[in-house]
Amino acid sequence: MVNANDDAVLVQRGRTPGEPCVVTVNCTDKTGLGCDICRTILDFGLLIVKGDVSTDGKWCYVVLWVVPHDRSSRVQWTNLKERLVSLCPPCPMPFFYDPPTKRPSHLYLLTFCCLDRRGLLHDVTQVLVVLELKIESVKVTTTPDGRVLDLFFIRDNVELLHTKERQLETRQRLQSVLGESCISCELQLADSHCESHHGVSSISPTAAEELFRSHYSETEHHMQALSPDMTRLKKASVNIDNAMSPSHTLLQIHCVDHKGLLYDIMRTLKDRDIQVIIHVSYLCHLPLVWSLDSGAHNMWMWALSRCCLYVSSAIVFGRFSLVTKGYRDIDLFIQHKDGRKIVDPEKESTLSSHLKMEMLHLLRVMITSRGPDTELLVANPVELCGHGRPRVFYDITRALKAVSICIFSAEIGRHTASDREWEVYRFLLDENCEYQLLSVASRNQIVDKVRRTLMGW
Repeated sequence: MVNANDDAVLVQRGRTPGEPCVVTVNCTDKTGLGCDICRTILDFGLLIVKGDVSTDGKWCYVVLWVVPHDRSSRVQWTNLKERLVSLCPPCPMPFFYDPPTKRPSHLYLLTFCCLDRRGLLHDVTQVLVVLELKIESVKVTTTPDGRVLDLFFIRDNVELLHTKERQLETRQRLQSVLGESCISCELQLADSHCESHHGVSSISPTAAEELFRSHYSETEHHMQALSPDMTRLKKASVNIDNAMSPSHTLLQIHCVDHKGLLYDIMRTLKDRDIQVIIHVSYLCHLPLVWSLDSGAHNMWMWALSRCCLYVSSAIVFGRFSLVTKGYRDIDLFIQHKDGRKIVDPEKESTLSSHLKMEMLHLLRVMITSRGPDTELLVANPVELCGHGRPRVFYDITRALKAVSICIFSAEIGRHTASDREWEVYRFLLDENCEYQLLSVASRNQIVDKVRRTLMGW
């Protein structure tokens, strides 16, 4: 075996502002690779506007057209390429090579104390996101004298936080945001017992029952009620067809578009050991539709020929079809990891219901009372491999900053319910804001704002 090299990933920038960047991944295939690629792209704040995937189960060729979700943000394209290269499995070669096992990066504890102000937590989170520091856990508290003590447990995606230069850069970036209000800022390697401590403080049985329920109820409680124009989420349809192919199951999905949709679908399939063999159609409605130029077309054909050389077989692939504005149509040829079709009616029904739930209720958002305080709860499922959804904490704090709500305390942890693990975000909201937090209407407005930000609407 040999390690994947830089040729496995190509990143072609758009010629004009607003034109999508074309990301190409051409490597050995494995179950869950599509999920890993989509998670990484989501982690860089990018939206997939179009994509083609061709694979025979041994070698895959992925082309994704991506744009920044926030047009004003700067994307580290070089770092994106390096992260994608690290996901590619080793290439098959006629000699034996045992690649080294990649160990998880070290966990660090970032502690700072400063004077409180509105939007502070989001500004700090934005710095960490730009620096590619992954937030594993958070403890934020506000003292009666108006000071904030924040503890961030973080990992470095570029694995350089052990160097003095990287640590100095992190402190300087944070101090530039905190300004003169910064009292102290420390960064150190976390204790070993912190590596496995991801629990979240107890949640009331009533809130937990609604937050982690496994089935969607038409008579939904007001704490997670959808606004009228969001009820179109309920129109998601999933069709499973075994007549189209003798060896593969065709999965057809029609649903409302949201940020990270392809990741959510791939994550659901990966956790059930289902492999995507041919990805026929994935396209959202945009004002403009970009097509391959001659250079990209030549690159496409070169990659296909390279695939055929390695796997000695023909590669079958499909093209896109236009869809109704605001919705996506996705066609996937899938099969079990062992190469069998999905023919069991019970398994078909389970897969269909899980996909619908992921599209309808993938991010649980609710506001409840915690004693005399008002608490915002957000939960999302964790992959079986342990990965959480990227940028959730960033989006929540951005939404709260946009509606001028101060955060009294915050916490991130893991919770097991409904036979799965969840990542839970808890925020105690400061009542000194323009919203009447005890009002049902105000709470619904806040929930709606947070949910829309998380969904990318």
